[in-house]
Amino acid sequence: MGSYTYPRYPYRKPPPPGDAPVPVAIVGAGLVGLTLALDLALKGVPSVVLDEDDTVSLGSRSICQARRTLEIWHRLGVAERVVAKGVTWDTGEVNLRDRPVYRFDLTPEPGQRFPAFVNLQQYYCEQYLVERCLEQPLVDLRFRHKVVGVGRSADRAYVDVETPDGNYALTAAWLVACDGVRSSVRRALDLPFEGEVFDDQFLIADIRMRTALPNVRKFWFHPPFHPEHSVLLHRQADDVLRVDFQLGRGADPEIEKKPENIDRRLRAMFGPDAAWDHEWISLYTFSCRTMRRYVEGRVVFAGDAAHVVSPFGARGGNGGVADADNLGWKLAAVLRDGAPDSLIGTYGVERLAAARENIRQSTRSTDFIAPKFPASRVFRDATLALAHDVPFARALVNSGRLSRPVAYETSPLNIADTSTSWGVAPAPGASFPDAPLDGNGPTSMIEAVAGRFAIVVFVERTGELSPEVAAAIAALDAGSLPVARLLVTRDIDSPDFPGWTILEDIGNLAFRRCDARRFTTFLVRPDQHVAGRWRRIDPAALADGLRRLLAGGPA
Repeated sequence: MGSYTYPRYPYRKPPPPGDAPVPVAIVGAGLVGLTLALDLALKGVPSVVLDEDDTVSLGSRSICQARRTLEIWHRLGVAERVVAKGVTWDTGEVNLRDRPVYRFDLTPEPGQRFPAFVNLQQYYCEQYLVERCLEQPLVDLRFRHKVVGVGRSADRAYVDVETPDGNYALTAAWLVACDGVRSSVRRALDLPFEGEVFDDQFLIADIRMRTALPNVRKFWFHPPFHPEHSVLLHRQADDVLRVDFQLGRGADPEIEKKPENIDRRLRAMFGPDAAWDHEWISLYTFSCRTMRRYVEGRVVFAGDAAHVVSPFGARGGNGGVADADNLGWKLAAVLRDGAPDSLIGTYGVERLAAARENIRQSTRSTDFIAPKFPASRVFRDATLALAHDVPFARALVNSGRLSRPVAYETSPLNIADTSTSWGVAPAPGASFPDAPLDGNGPTSMIEAVAGRFAIVVFVERTGELSPEVAAAIAALDAGSLPVARLLVTRDIDSPDFPGWTILEDIGNLAFRRCDARRFTTFLVRPDQHVAGRWRRIDPAALADGLRRLLAGGPA
């Protein structure tokens, strides 16, 4: 199968009959389920993770880990391992036949803790997440525990679980289905999964090269070595290249997956002197689909169980990790602080909107790469012919619009602006930006706000904040979820305020990215999305904002 040694995780026998209900049961120990379990554990919420297998995902699968995913995993304690093992790439290249059409640069602005993308095989990411979960006493990993039945009541979810030692029943306050595109939970509840299925076929060949490897994402339309279709090339860890060949609708999978035919394509691509070993081969078609609702009573759907997109743009795994980040703090607030179930409903509203945006972008990429109609193909080919020399045509070339955080523009948790004088500042629903910081706390904004509610106040000098206002904001409470009070300044000129973390903006990046002025204030959610923003400090508005977040919307 290749050079990676798949770990085998220990099997645990079923619990005794009549075992007490659990707060959260998670079906599926993949990227999404493990991220959610780890996030809940760090917020003090126990969970049981059920998986029918006893190892990580077979094959490299989701390989492009986006910055936002790395930021989430940094909070959970695994991002550094992903970055250290993976391949960082900043440059992409689009080619027509043997001629470059254009190159694009993903090098981030200064002061970003993580790169735009790191390529690392999914099995490594899952392994790191499993190992981190095993360190957490509040995560109960149950491998070879297969869900074979699901039921619901007004305040509980029920699952029947099959194991080598017989079946047992498990009751949970909340059941989260993270069990992939063929979700057994979704099928057990007979819920629709609607959208578009594409019949173009693709071949993935992961190969370990024995020659020099490019550290660039390369995409070809009609290359000389595969003239009828497209090819995508990515570098991965362990000197592995992913080569993705478009085969077309009429390809015979049984013929295409024969090693001699795969090697024939690779030889045409890399030349007579290249040498490689096969790591993983996969033939696939894909679809862009979503459920109508992601919250069905006490059953919640996340990741590919809820929505699936084409692989162009790295929106699948990254979108699923964002699901877990959105859901984790809301489950914690409901289970530990008595927040209403309607807060979980906002997960469905926000992440369904995000999935529809990802599907829209993914479908547009797919329609450009594999046009369904003759007129679409004529437009695509004319665009490519012009793109080398004409900038407007270059902007129309779509080899996969790469994953970016989706703003929750219509979320019921957003607090309406009271001022119209905002420039580049993140609006309610958008992700809060990163920037380097100094002082008596975190060294980056991403660390300062992640995983908790955060009140961020900007001042030119710390002495501008009155002790009375500082004390009023320090007294605000959000139950068991912590509230960070962050004073971001250009000049630390006074002693610390009790309950506050004072941070110096290095290089004016935090001020600039937040369009901050004296007393500009942001309320940031635990998943790093902005809930509200103000041009002046208003403790009463901040208190109302925290109440709104814990109530699931306006009263």
